[in-house]
Amino acid sequence: MVRVVITGACGKMGRAILNLALEDGDLDIAGLVEMKGHPMAGKAHDLMGGKPPHVVDDPAEAISGADVVIDFSEAAASVSHFKTAVEKGVAHVIGTTGLKDDDLRFIRETKGARVVISPNMSIGMNILFDLAQRVSAIMGDAYDAEIVELHHHWKKDAPSGSALKIKDAVEAGQKGRDWIEVFGREGMTGERRKDEIGVMSIRGGDIVGEHTLFFAGIGERLELTHRAWSRDNFARGALLAAKWLVNQPQGIYSMKDVLGL
Repeated sequence: MVRVVITGACGKMGRAILNLALEDGDLDIAGLVEMKGHPMAGKAHDLMGGKPPHVVDDPAEAISGADVVIDFSEAAASVSHFKTAVEKGVAHVIGTTGLKDDDLRFIRETKGARVVISPNMSIGMNILFDLAQRVSAIMGDAYDAEIVELHHHWKKDAPSGSALKIKDAVEAGQKGRDWIEVFGREGMTGERRKDEIGVMSIRGGDIVGEHTLFFAGIGERLELTHRAWSRDNFARGALLAAKWLVNQPQGIYSMKDVLGL
C-alpha cells in the first residue's frame, strides 16, 4: 500500500486526484494539505466521507510518514513542499505549473531529491511531447512551427507549462538552430522570420486544456493536437507517476521516464 499525501487538495486538480485515489486499492490517503481557509475545503471532506485525514495547512505535519506527495498547488507552495519532502525522504510528484527557471534549477540541483516533475501528467499529452521532438527533427527548417493553447478563464499563467514544454521539444528536435521565440503577435510585425517559433494563448469558459502544434510548409500543414475534456486524465497520470516513483532511486524524473518513452 502506497501512502499518499495530496497538496492543493481542495483545488480542481486536487479533488480529481483524491476522488480517483480513493478508488485505487493500492493507495492509502495519508494526508491532505491546503492553504488555511480555502473556500472548497468542505468538498475534500465530502469526498473522504467525513473520515480522516482532515485537510491541514501544515505540510510538514501531513508529509511525515508518507511515501509520496502529489502536488498540484501554486509555484511558491510547491517549492516549499519540495524542501519538506526532501528533508523527510519522501518522494514528490509535481504537476504545478508556473514554476520559474530558478525554481526548476533549484529542484534539479537539490541532493537527495526523488521527484517526478511535469507541467502535464496526461499520458496522451506526454506522448505529444515525445512526438513533437521526433517530428521536428524530421521536418527541419522547411516547416514553420507554431503552438496554440486554450484553457479556462481561471488559469493564472500564460503560456501554459505544457505549451512551453512542446516548444522546448520542438527546439530539441533541431539542436543548434538559433530559435527566435515569439509569444503572441500584434501590430505591424513584418514577415515571419524563418527561425521563429510562436506560442499563442487563448483563455475562455471552462476549457480544460487544448494544445495544437502546427508544422506549416508550402502547400501542406501537419497538426498534432491533444484535447482534454476532463481533469481525470491528468489525475490518472499523477497517480501512475506516484506509484512508479516510490520504487525508484533518488533522481529527477519526467513523465517520459514514467511511461518509458
